[in-house]
Amino acid sequence: MKRRELLSLASVPLLTACATPPAPAPLAPGEAALAATPAAPAASSALPPAPPREWRAAWIATVANIDWPSKPGLPAEQQQAEIKALCDTAQRIGLNALILQVRTSADALYESKLEPWSEYLTGTQGRHPGYDPLAVWLAECRARGLELHAWINPYRARHSSAKSALAESHVGRSHDWVKRYGDQLWMDPGDPAAAEQTLAVVRDILSRYAVDGIHIDDYFYPYPITDPATKQEVDFPDEPSWQRYVAKGGSLGRHDWRRYSVNGLVQRMYALAHEVRPGTRVGVSPFGIPKPAMRPAGIAGFSQYDKLYADVELWLREGWMDYLAPQLYWPRAQAPQAFEALLQAWRALNPLGRPIHPGLFTSRINDTPQSWQPDEVLAQIDAIRRLSPGSGHIHFSMVALQQNRRGLADALRAGPYAAP
Repeated sequence: MKRRELLSLASVPLLTACATPPAPAPLAPGEAALAATPAAPAASSALPPAPPREWRAAWIATVANIDWPSKPGLPAEQQQAEIKALCDTAQRIGLNALILQVRTSADALYESKLEPWSEYLTGTQGRHPGYDPLAVWLAECRARGLELHAWINPYRARHSSAKSALAESHVGRSHDWVKRYGDQLWMDPGDPAAAEQTLAVVRDILSRYAVDGIHIDDYFYPYPITDPATKQEVDFPDEPSWQRYVAKGGSLGRHDWRRYSVNGLVQRMYALAHEVRPGTRVGVSPFGIPKPAMRPAGIAGFSQYDKLYADVELWLREGWMDYLAPQLYWPRAQAPQAFEALLQAWRALNPLGRPIHPGLFTSRINDTPQSWQPDEVLAQIDAIRRLSPGSGHIHFSMVALQQNRRGLADALRAGPYAAP
């Protein structure tokens, strides 16, 4: 099941939660290797200050050419013209930050010696586009006073939309910890080598590009798929890494071990980011519903804790992020995923007071009969301002604003984003 198929959740039954892991305890034999990580900064450590103004951001999705470039294979000059146009739109509307997807699936939309060029640039994975896109994005954002955050997918290795062959340097060519799951390739989160690959990418980006933040979304373990023949969920094929863990004396159950592995990546990424580029902001944008045990009354739907093995509540409690951007992709009237109730729930799960910038499903405004009206997004922004004043929000995604769908960009500029 893909994420977008989960956005209409009113009829989905509440999933039973696994027992919430206790606070960290002495490690059992075999767990030391998984936990041999630099400690994240303590909650009392100096942290980057919260933005001095309402944070108004948009995601720039490059996977499947959702936002940019408009299609693969465009000349470098045309791709750069599109960058300038998107940045102009962001500035004109009143945004102050963009979140650019620079790693969609163990690939790169920047100069990298670790992973091949993304096929979404040229149509062929590994082919140089003739310029450094991230450098151009940075320059254009800086010229307009926009923050730029680098968005990476930590585990996905090949998207279902991919068409070209894997480049020779791609991890799927040479590592057995890359697994096929449905129509995608996925780096096995339970294999320490997968985490090392992603952390090397984070270090590389932050060492060479003056981005304002590093950002990950909701793809940890993949969204579950169903076997067409049996109608049963297909388990992720991590048996080899699980057996190695057990053979070393690991004592966690399999689901807790999966969460433990993902926890380790998130904690290490946070520590690494602040080590390499002090002042950077680490953002996490998870699926928008808390774990079943921590939901408000009446809230129901998919459990990322049980299915994606993402213990977001733990990460927020421990301070392993500088801002949280839960994807609140439902209309206010959809009671089982009520927008205001979910926003309040995440605020209540935030003992360290990290900024919470909800993700808004702006691209749900389109030319179909099922389209939202612009008033839905405007009302959600109003709700955020009432319930969480001074925080902000993120639009998914920039294409809806660039196209001014149903006059939304104009309404934002004239309404909530109007200059005082």
